[in-house]
Amino acid sequence: MPEPLILQVAIDTPLYRLFDYLPADTGKPAEPGCRVRVPFGRTFTVGVVMGVSTHSDFPLHKLKHVSEVLDTEPLLPPDMRRLIHWAADYYQHPIGVVAAAAIPKSLREGKPLDLSGDSLWQITASGSQTDVASLVRAPKQSALLGWLTQHSPADTDALTSFSDNWRTAMTGLVAKGLAEKRIQPCLEINNGDVVTATQLNPDQQHAVDRVNASLGQFQTFLLHGITGSGKTEVYLALTDAVIARGKQVLILVPEISLTPQLTRRFRQRLSQTIAALHSGLNDRQRQCAWGMAARGDARVVIGTRSALFTPMPELGLIIIDEEHDASLKQQEGFRYHARDLALVRAKHAAIPVVLGSATPSLESLYNAERGQYQLLQLKQRAATNARPPRVEVLDVRRRPLQDGLSEMLLQHIRNHLAQQGQVLLFLNRRGYAPLLMCHECGWTTDCPRCDAHMTLHQHSRRLHCHHCGHEKPAPSSCPQCGHSELWLPGAGTERIEQALGQHFPDVVISRIDSDTTRRKGALDDKLEQARLGEARILIGTQILAKGHDFPNVSLVGILDADQGLFSTDFRGTENLAQLIIQVAGRAGRAERAGEVFIQTHQPDHPLLATLLNQGYTGFAQAALAERRHSELPPFSHLAILRAEATQSETVTDFLRQAKNLLTTGKVLSFGPLPAPMARRAGRQRMQLVLQASERRDLHAQLYGWVRALGEIKGASKVRWSLDVDPADLY
Repeated sequence: MPEPLILQVAIDTPLYRLFDYLPADTGKPAEPGCRVRVPFGRTFTVGVVMGVSTHSDFPLHKLKHVSEVLDTEPLLPPDMRRLIHWAADYYQHPIGVVAAAAIPKSLREGKPLDLSGDSLWQITASGSQTDVASLVRAPKQSALLGWLTQHSPADTDALTSFSDNWRTAMTGLVAKGLAEKRIQPCLEINNGDVVTATQLNPDQQHAVDRVNASLGQFQTFLLHGITGSGKTEVYLALTDAVIARGKQVLILVPEISLTPQLTRRFRQRLSQTIAALHSGLNDRQRQCAWGMAARGDARVVIGTRSALFTPMPELGLIIIDEEHDASLKQQEGFRYHARDLALVRAKHAAIPVVLGSATPSLESLYNAERGQYQLLQLKQRAATNARPPRVEVLDVRRRPLQDGLSEMLLQHIRNHLAQQGQVLLFLNRRGYAPLLMCHECGWTTDCPRCDAHMTLHQHSRRLHCHHCGHEKPAPSSCPQCGHSELWLPGAGTERIEQALGQHFPDVVISRIDSDTTRRKGALDDKLEQARLGEARILIGTQILAKGHDFPNVSLVGILDADQGLFSTDFRGTENLAQLIIQVAGRAGRAERAGEVFIQTHQPDHPLLATLLNQGYTGFAQAALAERRHSELPPFSHLAILRAEATQSETVTDFLRQAKNLLTTGKVLSFGPLPAPMARRAGRQRMQLVLQASERRDLHAQLYGWVRALGEIKGASKVRWSLDVDPADLY
């Protein structure tokens, strides 16, 4: 008797294992990579077959049969299943949850892969020759036919804007042969006129030549180019070369706001099918882009971190733009780092990776220093006459600030506006003011659920906690002593916008933060308005700081550099330095010289002095020396066990028991320690930090330890998570 075939299925559940099933009663086994519907507990769920075996740890008579095979061919090819296995092991996360993160929501729900696009209705040749007056007995059809003569082809949204009840009339026109329906491809090739490639400068050409020479083999390149040095031109030239070899290119960006801009640049230059993948897409659009890439039809995929899991059968190159950005690290659930996983995927596929940034992470610079990465540098701005901006620190000590604006900065703004320049002001704090305070008794707007203040949003006169979402009306007097004089210390982007409106009433001002860009398409509209120079003053948060090309910006003002100078996180100074350089890089990118002004109460701070005198490279060298002395990453490796519960004693007890389960002296443990924000959303938060000199020692400890945590007495009362290679300590 042949041994029975056992299907090993990944199911989206928080258990660290695959589940064994027998093939469906039809006898046809599902291939690895196919989705199956299986009985699970008292219900049915959809899983992915990750492998087959002839052995199970469970008696065969206890195994259930697969109920239904949902795919005729594998949805996840072998390379993606290998990446899922690796990621689940490295980040110590349930493999079923990792597998679920790799496919679009509609496919996780068991729906078929549908690559059909939008429905379009258009007038036929017969319809165009028909007199609408001849449809006198069908007035709705007559009106619709008349409308179609001017608007054909039309999609559902356009037809609905014409009439809510258009479908019945359209059915009649189709039946008479006067109109017809067609389904357009969900993703079409870019057949428009393409812009001729610009001539690369010597640095750019050298970078392209070096990467091209490594195509077909694994190699990591760190493309360190100053802001405005033309990294995107390098990406375009490389993509063109890879496509010419019949291969696909995957490009990852940290923020959704960067995706449309980069996609637009690529569509202007390449006659190819280009897919965009990010959280702003609906389920059908996401499934379309994912499926077209998986079939090999989309030759270029541009997306945020989850796009890393897109199957691409002919992948030839991976590019990570703004590789330093913390947004590439998933901070909830499956806490992976897209940059690091991209290196693993590239190594498995034997293809090169390009990591691009004007401010590379210290980890990447260290890897380049020790020869793990090849360093490519772009030391000059791409525009012919463009020069790095002049940077000046504005000492605001003992000087009055008008809603966060110094008179010195206001005068510089006036000068640039008078010379037809565009101004960008950066403040990484949305809302009107970070808190309300009673001038009489000192009462403040503390969040009742978090160790944080509630931010005033003036337009709605409400207080918002930006950590847990709690909100309430803003009081007109102190609820503690009744005093009517409430003080507004500090400023947010909303307050700056209001103040600028008073100083420059005739100037178009655009505020770009998460409060003003919630409506679909609002962010694209505001960024386009900024690019065209229609808004003369831009005020915003870090949405404005990352990779955008605003050619008219001649002045950049950083309103509160002090926010990050005294961070409790060991990466705080690195993040601040990167942010300052990135924001400053928005100025003077075209022919016009740029100026950058940094408002601070700490003008002599070593970080600012190093950045101004030695640039980012000088800062990075000093910061790496400090990290080496302190034995912090990249000179050691961290994992954080975070836990929270309604009672602090419950959390402390859980973490102490977890600490007692550690078995090796090669891994140091610190804690239990209060989290930097010890109370959030009404829950007490603590953490246990693990540190090891060698990565292999840390992971040898984690494997069995994580699986034992669920057996700790009282673990069911605690919400816990493990973060391997944390991007911050929060």
